[in-house]
Amino acid sequence: MGFFKNQQINVALRLLAWQYERNGQPLPERALLEGHARQLVDDAHRIARERGENVLVILKQMVAQAIRK
Repeated sequence: MGFFKNQQINVALRLLAWQYERNGQPLPERALLEGHARQLVDDAHRIARERGENVLVILKQMVAQAIRK
């Protein structure tokens, strides 16, 4: 995995943790959170390829939606 993708996963982890705390929900285990972050980054890359949008913008939107569910 490349440097930039690792950085995007780290950003996704921080965004997920922030959203959980913001909503007053307990954080899941680190392994589950990392898996969720990796899946979100992969999905954001797929959507970016299809739509030509910025991966970080898509990732922020996806994290906000994922926590609301």
